[in-house]
Amino acid sequence: MTDFVCKEIFLTKGVGRHPEKLASFEEALRDAKIARFNLVHVSSIFPPKCKLIKPSSGLKKLTSGQIVHAVVARNSVKENHRLISASIGLAIPKDRKNHGYIAEHHSWGEPDSHAGDYAEDLAAMMLSTTLGIQFDPEDSWDQKEEQWEMSGKIVRTLNTTQSAIGRENEWTSVVAAAIFVG
Repeated sequence: MTDFVCKEIFLTKGVGRHPEKLASFEEALRDAKIARFNLVHVSSIFPPKCKLIKPSSGLKKLTSGQIVHAVVARNSVKENHRLISASIGLAIPKDRKNHGYIAEHHSWGEPDSHAGDYAEDLAAMMLSTTLGIQFDPEDSWDQKEEQWEMSGKIVRTLNTTQSAIGRENEWTSVVAAAIFVG
């Protein structure tokens, strides 16, 4: 068995609606432009020296039917006016020889900004514990940024989040994903 470490990752998101739950999820995958791949769900490590690339660049490097590793957040609802979200948060270390973290989060009743911030906080918290940085999720965003700057160990956090409001008599699905590319 050979060791394989991904060199590039892109973030994507989508929403789908259909009377059938599975079909609404398929529509969300299509909206995210990843329905043509065989997705293998993996855990939360952003590989060392990995580059974050644009979805358009990553999609060009993948082939229909290919087995593709991904961190995926998803949610579905069949309830009128119910807000759902799916979010992927990413924390990248300053020293790119170290790994970062990817966190998935799905929720009900949370707008994009809250779900995205929460997913970023999860990723940063997981990374901070491996780097020996004190992390208090109750701190304000500015306080966290200052902690990370002072530690000099976390360079950046970001997220991609998809939310949607459910409709009567049809399933609504949302998906957010980090897609690993060779």
